[in-house]
Amino acid sequence: MNTVKIKFFNNGEGIYEFKKATKGSAGFDLKAAISKSLIIKSKSSILIPCGISLALPRNLEAQVRPRSGLALKYQVTVLNSPGTIDSDYRGEICVILINHGSKKFEVEPKMRIAQIIFTEIASIKLKEVSTLDETKRGEGGFGSTGLN
Repeated sequence: MNTVKIKFFNNGEGIYEFKKATKGSAGFDLKAAISKSLIIKSKSSILIPCGISLALPRNLEAQVRPRSGLALKYQVTVLNSPGTIDSDYRGEICVILINHGSKKFEVEPKMRIAQIIFTEIASIKLKEVSTLDETKRGEGGFGSTGLN
């Protein structure tokens, strides 16, 4: 099992329990480590601090992903989804939320705004070649396999 070290900034102290919502949950909630509510105007985005930083082992990355309830009910999601946190980053984790909805959205202190998932990174070596092996799909992409 990998160990991830968590450092709390002053704005993040006391707002996290870091337990999964259910036994089958893949990730942990990230919360808005803010002292007063923030408004995200329609069609706008904002950077929200989460009050923590991480020390990840080299074989891990953390991914910041949207919360499905915010996306479905309010059209609010993580702009650069998934956001990648590299193992050598030590700054505060922040989330870029975007409001795709037609109404303003209020982010309240300690609100669950995103989730963080930890993923193992494959050890790979890139090798330059002049040709690639052919497949039935070939260069077909962007919907080339149809909808059904």
